[in-house]
Amino acid sequence: MRTKTIALSLGLILVAGGLYAVDPWEGTWKLNESKSRLTRGTGKDTKIVYNSGLIPDKVTVTTDGVDGDGTPVHSEWKGRFDGKDYKVTGDPDADMRSYTKMSERTLSMIAKKGGEVVAYGLIVVSADGKSQDVRLTSSDAVMSVYKEKEKEKAKEKEEKEEKEFRNRAVYDKE
Repeated sequence: MRTKTIALSLGLILVAGGLYAVDPWEGTWKLNESKSRLTRGTGKDTKIVYNSGLIPDKVTVTTDGVDGDGTPVHSEWKGRFDGKDYKVTGDPDADMRSYTKMSERTLSMIAKKGGEVVAYGLIVVSADGKSQDVRLTSSDAVMSVYKEKEKEKAKEKEEKEEKEFRNRAVYDKE
């Protein structure tokens, strides 16, 4: 009986370990700046950690990096890849974030501040699982929350150029 219990326990551990290893997001990802194209003046995450622990559909995403002026930033998001908004702490540009799993290796992401969308993106893990491509975008329409309606058109155009961004960050798995 004891042998069966041990065999069953080892079997469950191996199955759980196999499921854990299959998750392409799990682990630590480091920014590869030479392969990335980041808009000047926008923040960058230099390290991203995905941790699902023992509950596969509940995820913690932590990021370390710098904001647009070089100030260190650490953020944390806990939720599910189900498209619903979950609170993010430590992000100066967003207070809510949602991730939607589009396929086994693709996530879409939306960041919001005060209920307004401030950025959206697509995150793709390579077929070999060694790199991650993050495309983060904000458009004039999305960033309208930062504009004051009564400003003259020239000033508005200048602000549009400052607020819009289109970043492509490439991360390598550590």
